[in-house]
Amino acid sequence: MDCIFCKIIKKEIPAKIIAETEKSLAFMDAFPLTKGHSLVIPKTHYEKVQDISSEDNADLFETVRKTIAKVDKITNATLLAIHNGKASGQEIPHVHVHLIPRSSKDSAGPVHSMFHNAPKLSDSEISELYDKLKES
Repeated sequence: MDCIFCKIIKKEIPAKIIAETEKSLAFMDAFPLTKGHSLVIPKTHYEKVQDISSEDNADLFETVRKTIAKVDKITNATLLAIHNGKASGQEIPHVHVHLIPRSSKDSAGPVHSMFHNAPKLSDSEISELYDKLKES
């Protein structure tokens, strides 16, 4: 497998490691969007969040919780982001949680500002989607 995150886990590629457990790794992003932008990944290769075992998921998000306390000291506001699949913007097909320090001056805006063509859904469309999500 030619996964850059797996290579970081195996220490084949250097990284600025912030925290590490038996199952997760937190490190600074090599191409940061803001000062302090970091990533938290499971050490087992999973492409999507729903693929992660319960045990690895618990460890991953405990590592996120502990690492965000560190990252949040930079601006006291941190965006958590997960791209789940290529169509969502995931560039590396290995689950990773972005911890991105934010400030009112970074011009990134709220998540809703990312979507310029948000759908205008009728009540019946919302109900139909709700039913599909609820039964899945």
